[in-house]
Formats: sequence, structure tokens, C-alpha cells
Amino acid sequence: MAHAQVGDTPLTAPVLGPRRSAPAASPVKPAPASFRAVLRHRSCSRLLAASVAGRLPLGMVPVALLLAAQADGHSLATAGLLAALYGIAPAFGLPLLGRLADLRGLPLPCHLGAGLVAVSLCVLAAAGTSHLAFAAVCVALAGAGCPPLEGGLRSLWPTVLPDAAHVRTAYALDSSTQEIVYVAGPALAIGLAGWLSPAAALALAAAAAVAGSLAFATAAPARAWRPIARPRGDRLGALRPPAVRTLLTALVLVGITVGGLDVAGVAAAERHHTAWLAGGLPTVFSAAGLAGGALFARLQPATGPRPRHLLWLAGLFAAAWLPLLAPLPAPAICALAALPGALFVPLLTVASLALTALAPAGTSTEVVGWMSSAIRLGLAAGTALAGPLGGHFALPLLAAALCVLLLSARTTPSSTPAAV
Repeated sequence: MAHAQVGDTPLTAPVLGPRRSAPAASPVKPAPASFRAVLRHRSCSRLLAASVAGRLPLGMVPVALLLAAQADGHSLATAGLLAALYGIAPAFGLPLLGRLADLRGLPLPCHLGAGLVAVSLCVLAAAGTSHLAFAAVCVALAGAGCPPLEGGLRSLWPTVLPDAAHVRTAYALDSSTQEIVYVAGPALAIGLAGWLSPAAALALAAAAAVAGSLAFATAAPARAWRPIARPRGDRLGALRPPAVRTLLTALVLVGITVGGLDVAGVAAAERHHTAWLAGGLPTVFSAAGLAGGALFARLQPATGPRPRHLLWLAGLFAAAWLPLLAPLPAPAICALAALPGALFVPLLTVASLALTALAPAGTSTEVVGWMSSAIRLGLAAGTALAGPLGGHFALPLLAAALCVLLLSARTTPSSTPAAV
């Protein structure tokens, strides 16, 4: 990150929470808020549950598309292209809908996005994928219309929580629950496709998008939230600060590690003749992410993460891939995937806090859209690169190491307490 902005912008309570009068000095630092403490506050459970439900299509649709296209007689390669198109499309739609939210409020882009997703998926479920060009248009629209629920949720946390400590824990909670989308989503799609049909799975994904978006956008905090005015003619928006652009580039590299992991799991399963490893590896990675997010929420610094914490987490994340380079039996490979998995959610949490702190006023929802876009582009690149490289774990390690180099090159230590 650009040191002029990262070093001078500490990720402390005034950046992330409402200003409050300074309490009397106390020698005891308050313990970090727990997930349960966050969910006890008004509307928090509804907002989080609605956000997860509205994002379920992100986990369901790629698998449903693979099954639907193969059922219609397409090859696995063609089916994979449809799934990849859906995976990339939100990278273009989320920043635009996020900017609309920052200009006009949350309900409008949530309703527009959910409507576009529902119509596109229902048409696709009814028409099938036999006409490939038409199916591709529907898939692209369904992906681009994903409502900005993640960015909207992170814009709302400071309005429904009492202080910055709760907000930081809420970021960790949100990052952790994203793993549910990518574990429960594919399982739902596979189960419903086997019980009824792939078209039914697409229809359920459409229903989840509408139900989750409506529940989110009609909640009192979402209706009451008002965007902050931004300068006229500001076309770059959230991308204006160089530090934001640098951090987003680093997140592309983080996305490459996860995209490479999925292919590495398939390659390792073939080498060891153990089919369960292909699904077991990403499952362990996601489960470890949930555990890592919960642990981070309990152990995070009481004053909030600083720039050095992001660099440390990126370094640990890169080092966690090293054991997977060794020739290991399948159970050991699966178990060791928990190491980078446990660090993935804390890394995303601190990166989210950094982006929120660095984003210009009035771009809180848009910047999260760019964050999602960066990770999604990295996922696609990692999947594309891992195939020609034989699914080796060297790709995730290389991408994570480049992330560390980028962050270290753009962050210089300062003698002031705010920058360390």
C-alpha cells in the first residue's frame, strides 16, 4: 500500500465507528467483542442472515450450471466456461451497483440487482442451455446483477453497532460467514439437482437472491441509511487513493491462491487416486476459515489492526503454503490445507478494514464491490493458470509471496505510533 496513505491512516476506532466522548483513562483494555455480542444488537442477525441468503447464488449457480449444461448435452469444457462466466460477471456489476448505493441509498440497487438475477436465472431454468449464446447472456446478466449486499452490510455495521470494537468483530463475522455461501451453496445445488433437476437448483438460487435482498433492503437500518455526499465529477470514486488500488492488486493475488487451490485439489486427487480429496481440500480450507475468523475476533488487537498487521498476516498466509510443497499422503495434504485456510479470513478482515479506512468519503459500498471484484478476478486467474501448471501448490505459494512483496514494497515503517 502507498505509504503516504497507509502509514498516515491508522485503522483505529475513529475511522470505523461513530465518534464518542473519550472515556476516563483506564489501565485495563476492553476485550474484543464476540460474535454473539455483535448479533445481540438490533437488526444485526437479520441483516447478516439476509446477506448470506442473498449471496447463496454465488455458491449455487456455478455448480447448477455445470450440471444443467451437461444434462443438455454440452461437454464439461463448455459447461465450465458458463460457470466461469458467471464467476467473473459480478466483478463488473458489484462496483457499479455499489456506486449506485453510495449515490442513491441501498434499497434501489438491491431491488434492481435481485430482479435482474431472478429474471435471468428463471429464464435460464425454463429455456435450458441448449442455445449456448442465449444461455451465456442469461448467465452474464445473472452474475452482473448480484446485489451489493456485502458492501451494504459493511456500510451499515457502524450504524447499528455501538463502537468500533464491535464493528471490527462484525467484519470478521461477515468474512467468516462468506465461507458458508461457498460450502452450503454447492451442497444445496447438488442435492436439489439430484432430487429434482438442475433447473430447480437455478430456480432456488433465484428465490434465495430475491428473498435475501428483500429482507436486507427492507430492514429499518437499510431504509434509514443515507449515503455521504461525494465530490461532483469524481469518476474514480473509491479508486482515487493510490493505496486503495495497491491493496486491490494485492487482493487479486490472494484470489489467485484460492483459485489455484481448487485445481490443486483435483490434481492431488488424481495423483493419489483418492477422489474425495478434490472436494475435501476446499472443504477443509473453508472450515478452517470459519474457525480462523472466530479466533481472530477473540484475539484481535483491542485498538484495531494497523498496517503492520496486514503485512504480518500476508506473510503468515504465504508461509502456510510451504508445507504443501512436500510429497505427502492424501490425508496430510487435506489436513495441511487448514493452515492457509485459517489465515484467509483474518487476512480478508484486515484488508476490508484497511479499504474502509482508505476509501474516500461516500464510497463505502463501492469499495467493497471493488474488493469482491479483485478477489473474483484472482479466483478466475488462479483457476486458469493452475491447469497449465499441473495443479501444483507452487502457484498459490507464488501468488501469496508476490502479495507480501507488493505490500512490503508499498508500506514503509514510521516512527509514529499511528503507523506501526
